[in-house]
Formats: sequence, structure tokens, C-alpha cells
Amino acid sequence: MRPAYQSFTTTGELLDHLQALAVRTVVVDVEPLIAFWDTDDRTLAQGVARFLAELGSRPGRLQVIVFATNSARDRPVPTRAGAFEVRYLAHAGKPLRTSPYRRLPLPGAVVGDQIATDGILARRLRYAFLHYTHRPPRTPLGPRMMQALGRPFSRFLFSRDIQRPRRITPGR
Repeated sequence: MRPAYQSFTTTGELLDHLQALAVRTVVVDVEPLIAFWDTDDRTLAQGVARFLAELGSRPGRLQVIVFATNSARDRPVPTRAGAFEVRYLAHAGKPLRTSPYRRLPLPGAVVGDQIATDGILARRLRYAFLHYTHRPPRTPLGPRMMQALGRPFSRFLFSRDIQRPRRITPGR
């Protein structure tokens, strides 16, 4: 069975959909949703706090939130935020390592910008994949290449293909 897929360009849309899914676990990729690449620890801490506040202001069934990054970017986070448990996983090894997520409450969702890492992790865990497609202007080359690598596999990985914006041609 292929997991559900939905793409988002704003945090508000993403949080609305998480609330509608009534997930108990959400795994959130750190870059770029929480903090952009190569930002300092203070920016990361502010991003985590902002996301937790926005998520906590919405009623739902959420029990566990895991901030996960494949980078060495380690940041202590609170172990609780409101009604849910908070974890932070650096050197996550997405999508290969799944053991840190195996005993988390179901249903779950993975939020991330890369199909080749976050999307495949969602599929392996049988979680929904919420694809954050906002591209900041200073996206490093590596993430841009990973985006191009993952796009062709989306139709095989998910029950819903990527929705690309339609190009409007004048005069048609």
C-alpha cells in the first residue's frame, strides 16, 4: 500500500492538513521548514519554538513530534510542549534508519522537502507524506539536486502524484 501524499507551500496549510489527518505522530524535517541551512543555533531554537507554538495552538490528537535532520545539527529541545512529547534526532539517517520511529503511536505523518529522503521514510513507515515545497531563494545545491532526483519516483511511492502548478499561456 502506498502512503498518502499532499504538497504544501505554507506552514498554515501544512498545519491545517496535519490537524485534519488527526495524526498521533509527526516527524518534521528541520531544514528548511524549521530553520534554513547554515543558520545558527539561535535561529534553530526560535524555529522549533515557533513551530511548537503554532502546532500547540491547534486542537488535535498529536502525541509525539520528532524533529529529524540528516545533518550534524544537534539542538536540545524541550521534552514536552503542551500535550505532546518532543524529540530531536540529528544524524537521522533518513530514509535508511527507521528504528527511532518504530514504536511511535499511529497514525503518523512525515513533513519534509525531499521525496528522496523524507518521502521514502514516510513510505517505509507507512505514514502520510506532507511535502513542503516552498523553495527559499538560497537553497543550497545539494537539496536542489535531491529534489530533482526524487521527483520522478513520486508516482511510484505515493497514492497521489505531485500536483504541479499549471502553466497559463496567454491567448489560450
